[in-house]
Amino acid sequence: MPSLPLPPDVDEFLRRPNPAVVATLRPDGSPHTAATWYDWDGARVLLNMDESRVRLRFMRRDPRVALTALGVDSWYSHVSLLGRIVSIEDDADLRDIDHLARRYTGREFSKRDAHRVSAWLEPERWHSWD
Repeated sequence: MPSLPLPPDVDEFLRRPNPAVVATLRPDGSPHTAATWYDWDGARVLLNMDESRVRLRFMRRDPRVALTALGVDSWYSHVSLLGRIVSIEDDADLRDIDHLARRYTGREFSKRDAHRVSAWLEPERWHSWD
């Protein structure tokens, strides 16, 4: 698996609002996966979830995660990032989830009473298929 930095075509792919799946580790070491919205800033991945999500509990216990972004036109086109969660922060003003919602839906996040949490994934390795 190559290390960073990403080639320009991979960077450009990740900047699109692709469907994605995040993988975390359960306490017994088995994987837990969940569909997710994400954003790539060129160095890190923004993830956001409701505070009740089990993946958040797993990220806090073990920061090793993976994210696979799938091509919209073909699932055979994908990029997987493997790394660590380097920051977990409350999203009290819903700024991060609004950013992700606008990225994917064109409008702010609809559930305004939600307690959201943002996590930042810093990738260490990556691979792709096209």
